[in-house]
Amino acid sequence: MPGSKSPKGEFAARKLVLKRKKFRWSDRYYKRRMLRLDIKADPLQGAPMAKGIVLEKVGVESKQPNSAIRKCVRVQLIKNGRVITAFLPGDGALNVVDEHDEVVVEGIGGSRGRSMGDIPGVRWKVIMVNGVSLKELVLGKKQKPMR
Repeated sequence: MPGSKSPKGEFAARKLVLKRKKFRWSDRYYKRRMLRLDIKADPLQGAPMAKGIVLEKVGVESKQPNSAIRKCVRVQLIKNGRVITAFLPGDGALNVVDEHDEVVVEGIGGSRGRSMGDIPGVRWKVIMVNGVSLKELVLGKKQKPMR
């Protein structure tokens, strides 16, 4: 076997395992996962949801070819103080949410943790306001508790 770079033979297993371990680092996704780069960069720090306080209401213009102002809120996360923009799903959701409300945000469901649809740069959505589901508030099934 002239020219073969891999060890062959009865006692080659350890060397093959170590070699495979070394070469896995050239895989981009393995490297990012092992060094936890995505979790470090993520404001939610790898968690599926997070609580935050509403700082202000903002309108985000949708991307071409659509034309609309998507209703969003700037939220300061309680766990680490980072500020993110979260989308308010539902018709009239902006009227339900006020400044200084406590909201729960989750990922919006875009590919690989990115933004979804025509909302540029918005990666999260609001699902709860003051401990009550935003969907039920928008549909009028529940009242928002006064704090």
